[in-house]
Amino acid sequence: MARINYEAEYNNRARVPESVDIKLRWNSASMAARQTLRCALDQSYGDGLRQRFDLFLPDDGDESTPHVIYIHGGYWQRGDRKDYSFIATELVARGMAVSIPSYTLCPQASVVQIIEELRGFVQQAWRWLGRRAVVVGHSAGGHLAAALLATDWSRVPDVPADLVPVAYAISGIYDLAPLIHTSNDDALRLSEDTARAASPLFWKPPPPERVLVAAVGGAESQEFLRQSLELVSRWAEAGVKAECVVVPGKNHFTILDELARGESAMVARIVELARRAADL
Repeated sequence: MARINYEAEYNNRARVPESVDIKLRWNSASMAARQTLRCALDQSYGDGLRQRFDLFLPDDGDESTPHVIYIHGGYWQRGDRKDYSFIATELVARGMAVSIPSYTLCPQASVVQIIEELRGFVQQAWRWLGRRAVVVGHSAGGHLAAALLATDWSRVPDVPADLVPVAYAISGIYDLAPLIHTSNDDALRLSEDTARAASPLFWKPPPPERVLVAAVGGAESQEFLRQSLELVSRWAEAGVKAECVVVPGKNHFTILDELARGESAMVARIVELARRAADL
């Protein structure tokens, strides 16, 4: 059997050279969102320099407004919430409140520590807003969304045991071991043990009543397709309401443009899941 070239499989910037132009387009759309949407920017959820978040709200939002948490990607070592404000535009237009946190990046924090930071953010969001959210994430954010869904919240005081009942993970990585063999590990500094400890694929699956949608682009690498299919297969076998959605023709970056298309199936499903979470 041929050896897998993990660098080629996981180096999305090399696989999609136009990603630079795509990100510039996102930056322009994000700036517009921050200037036009009702929002509370640069809010704190912890003591760390990057433990900040932005909250976007519909004009008629109240205590019953469904909540979407969006977690950005960048292989846990790049990116910032400000780069992804554009994803709030269509969701806010459909009556959603959207919060977008930043988090400490590798190598200043380990992946496990980043998971803990985002757990802290979700707890704070519950205390502020008093309602459950759908957690959406892309790439490393997809991993973090799955990790939050699989968290045993019954061990956390003063929050519901089903604090994160639904997650929509986009192009996520759920088995981190292959990254040890890539240039991304220069910052991640993974070992076999730490990679496994940070991999939701090897955790106890979430309870059966929780919902996972794992979306992946049809033009992504075979490893990214495998990652989503394998997580859904394992969790569905354990009774989780898990499904994999392959978006035809989309690569690791253009799949995120689906969140900027108001008529997309992705936006519609996230709105549905956010309303379901808010009603619990």
